[in-house]
Amino acid sequence: MSRKLVLYPNGKVKSHGTAYISLYLEIAATEGLPLGSEVNMNIRFFVFDQIRNKYLSIQDVSGRVRRFHNLKTEWEFDQLLSYDTLNDLSNSYLVDDSCAFRVEVFIIKCTGKGECSSMIKEPQSNYFTWRIDNYTDMKDQIYYSEHFTVEGRRWKLSLYPKGNGTGVGTCLSLYLCLGESETLPPNKKLCAKYKLRVKDQIHGNHHEKTVERWFSDPSIVYGIYEYFPLRDLLDASKGYLVLNGLHIECIIDAVSILF
Repeated sequence: MSRKLVLYPNGKVKSHGTAYISLYLEIAATEGLPLGSEVNMNIRFFVFDQIRNKYLSIQDVSGRVRRFHNLKTEWEFDQLLSYDTLNDLSNSYLVDDSCAFRVEVFIIKCTGKGECSSMIKEPQSNYFTWRIDNYTDMKDQIYYSEHFTVEGRRWKLSLYPKGNGTGVGTCLSLYLCLGESETLPPNKKLCAKYKLRVKDQIHGNHHEKTVERWFSDPSIVYGIYEYFPLRDLLDASKGYLVLNGLHIECIIDAVSILF
């Protein structure tokens, strides 16, 4: 079954993507697909940062499985990248009037085999806290935490204090990444289910999101553009920023290897 990418540089109007680039994955030929059958896929799109030589991963928060069949031959990301983000020279997605895209497709076979999962059983062994001082003084676009180890693998967090992608200027963007020294054997993918949390240091009303992602390459970052609105973060009455200090937590609940 062949597949192709379909790019709408001006957005796909009927899908309300006019302020964004729209990118679709399409089954190019369905004659080999029996009537009534379907193919389940997990899809992730990427945009290449041509100066930093790394890909930015773009995926909806749910990371849900997409089902392709004869009557549904394409799945889309209508708001792949905003024009403002694309044209921002500091992002390096558009260089010499060219940009590069990539798609990863994981075909899910319902065989009940080929996946090894482990729930994290020991409390605190899956838990990492990143304490950031002088948050409002952070000037760089991106910051990285120190490495931490869960299930024998090295991880780190990355933070865009002024936002990234669709969150630029309005949201804190937060990511979980594999450590630089982490490698996976060919044809193997690592899936992690984890929580990203910004602590409310006064009221205990923490801001938390649960995420499930496939990891395959330490050079690719996986995260949430619009993780937390900056207006709420900077509102001292809400308790997230105390004495200009921020506490971020990551809890990895489960790790799976697909082979």
